[in-house]
Amino acid sequence: MPTVRRLCHDFLERQGLTTVFGNPGSNELPFLADLPDGFCYVLGLHEGAVVGMADGYAQASGRPVLVNLHAASGSGNAMGALTNAVASRTPLVVLAGQQVRPAIGPEANLASVDAQTLMKPLVGWAAEPACAEDVPRALAQAVFEARLQQRPTYLSVPYDDWSAEAGDNAPAVLDRRVERASVPGGEQARALVERVAAARRPALVLGGDIDSAGLFDDAVRLAERLGGPVWAAPSLFRLPFPNRHPQFRGVLPAGIAPVSEAFEGHDLVLVLGAPVFRYHEYLPGRYLPEGTRLVQVTEDASAAARAPMGEALVADPGAVIGLLLRSLDARGEPAGPYRPAPEPLTADGPSLHPEQVFAALRDELPEDTAYVVESTSTNSAWWRQMDLRRQGSYYFPAAGGLGFGLPGAVGVAMAQPGRPVVGVIGDGSANYGITALWTAAQHRVPLTIVLLRNGTYGALRWFGGLLGVPDAPGLDIPGLDFTRVAEGYGVRAQHVGGVEELRAVLAERPDHPRLIQVDTALTTPS
Repeated sequence: MPTVRRLCHDFLERQGLTTVFGNPGSNELPFLADLPDGFCYVLGLHEGAVVGMADGYAQASGRPVLVNLHAASGSGNAMGALTNAVASRTPLVVLAGQQVRPAIGPEANLASVDAQTLMKPLVGWAAEPACAEDVPRALAQAVFEARLQQRPTYLSVPYDDWSAEAGDNAPAVLDRRVERASVPGGEQARALVERVAAARRPALVLGGDIDSAGLFDDAVRLAERLGGPVWAAPSLFRLPFPNRHPQFRGVLPAGIAPVSEAFEGHDLVLVLGAPVFRYHEYLPGRYLPEGTRLVQVTEDASAAARAPMGEALVADPGAVIGLLLRSLDARGEPAGPYRPAPEPLTADGPSLHPEQVFAALRDELPEDTAYVVESTSTNSAWWRQMDLRRQGSYYFPAAGGLGFGLPGAVGVAMAQPGRPVVGVIGDGSANYGITALWTAAQHRVPLTIVLLRNGTYGALRWFGGLLGVPDAPGLDIPGLDFTRVAEGYGVRAQHVGGVEELRAVLAERPDHPRLIQVDTALTTPS
């Protein structure tokens, strides 16, 4: 009879979860024993970087990913990074080690007391099996729950369970399949089509789920069929629409009043693949203008339930887009040419304006480059200069938690080795996930990190002005040289001064990780 460990390894292999991101402790070693040859264990030096890398990998690959963490301490270290995976609806399966069963009750060292509640309400599902024989079924549930909910799950397993016999019924999990189909019914479909067709001035709002689900090009076709303006939903973590398309109006501001102002004059707002809405700044006002109706289509039942206004349909946005494309006549004139980027702004003194850096990225790198961005103070400059027309071109920390960018870039590059990947990282956020550089070096990941160094937490300075706190301490971080840090982790690095030097360096195509440090002027997010 197979052991629990052998059966679980076989199950994970059949489900395609053979790339494991982790930072193990003693409780996790029994699970890692006899790991099959087809598995790849990706070691991270801190649990926050581990989850960030796994998050990027899962988003870029479109598949669930296994994360291996150490009991309560390792799980706790990972929770900040996990908030981004929750907000981006990334299907991570977090497997944590637990003390041997007889040691849990007395709270022996490294016992995780009440382990399944540790990560709640963060994860979509959490458990610790009641007995060793239930471990394979519980692991299968963790995988299927992650897929169905599109949210991280968490399973704590006592380490003496792995060597136990699996039991006669346990092998049944090997052949399990759990699938989901969410297509609007006949009456739902008819009502939705009629409502959209009858709208005089429809507006389209697209969320990051559109890009995550591979619906980028379909969304363009629908927008051009409708003929109205297109916004990206607030607090954007994936770009669902080409940002220089003539119908694109940008990312909606993350405040109640400005969102309502944007919808003024529109009788219908169709929201696809996004919550309604993820506000940030508290700017109160009416949710919607007088006479505007909102219809939300999302697979996230929780997002549909908690929305404060409008109507919601819990369904596959892809199925709804297909339905509308088949049912609606084209409106108005063709979309027209894409908008050109303006001349980049320049800065006084030796530092470059971020727009100069982003213009160089746009001009010197291939059109299919994927960018993982974590430089919040340069947000406005980014969207003024970039021209992103491909699916999977943009990743951002979905919950706003710093530390995703650098590890996320490593994960995206590992998942898509044939696609150029660039991490655009601020000096404030880089320190949260800096250990991911070591993993990139060990796996020789072909990745470029463009490190924007302005010596301060720029977004916080901007927020201090908004909140009337201009003299807050702890906002400056002088004296950081990331080239030396990167070289210490085994990543080649250089400090670039001028625009032409930057363009020449970006034109190179190395097959290894590299870091390019650029001094930039302080800018604001908007």
